[in-house]
Amino acid sequence: MKLSITTVDAFTNRMFGGNPAAVTVLPEPMPDAWLQNLAMEMNLSETAFLEKREDGSYGLRWFTPAVEVALCGHATVASAHALWQSGALGEHDVARFHTRSGLLTATKRGDWIELDFPATHVTEAPPPAGLLEALNVTPKFIGRSKFDYLLQIEERELLALQPDFGRLSQVAARGVIVTSASADTEFDFLSRFFAPASGINEDPVTGSAHCALTPYWSKQLGKTCMLAKQVSKRVGIVKVELKGERVLLSGQAVTVLTAQLSV
Repeated sequence: MKLSITTVDAFTNRMFGGNPAAVTVLPEPMPDAWLQNLAMEMNLSETAFLEKREDGSYGLRWFTPAVEVALCGHATVASAHALWQSGALGEHDVARFHTRSGLLTATKRGDWIELDFPATHVTEAPPPAGLLEALNVTPKFIGRSKFDYLLQIEERELLALQPDFGRLSQVAARGVIVTSASADTEFDFLSRFFAPASGINEDPVTGSAHCALTPYWSKQLGKTCMLAKQVSKRVGIVKVELKGERVLLSGQAVTVLTAQLSV
């Protein structure tokens, strides 16, 4: 059996920017250990596995090289992009994905892909042992969502940040979001995302982190529609909109390669 596997750069309009993900449509269910091994082999921040259902929707699971995750934005953008590019979905079809975080949808809006995701609100929380030492920052705010810690700091600290990943990997959370307001008026806020405990020291562009960042900055700035920039080495741009308990995340995507996987 041969499978087609596509790599896509998400939350960018140029190759080698944004966040890369691998996407494959499985003709039949595969063991979890095989899925994890393939994600480890691809060695990207996420590998997305799709299974088509009779109603035209898809089951979707996401794996880092180390673990399965419950929510991932960039690999969902990549999955929808791959389905439209291959012709598996029509240009005007809404991509519907059944995931561990419920039903998620992706809609094509010109050159942008809009995701409908759940908001993951942040509540103020004390820092766990080792967090501030690992980051060496002075936060204005520390909070916790259902997945991650979130810290607001100054932009200069954010851009210069060099975490101690050994210490950070001991923090009991999926990852750590570090964010600041943007001095560049084109953007409303900036962020970086670190997840060594999930097998990714720094994730280039993290859609699911914006499910927490959007309601947080919406309250801070008094806006529901914002433009965000994740300032990793690869850089990514995310349009966000808060709609009650949902967050609309929009990004662009570029196919990098398509290959045949021998199974």
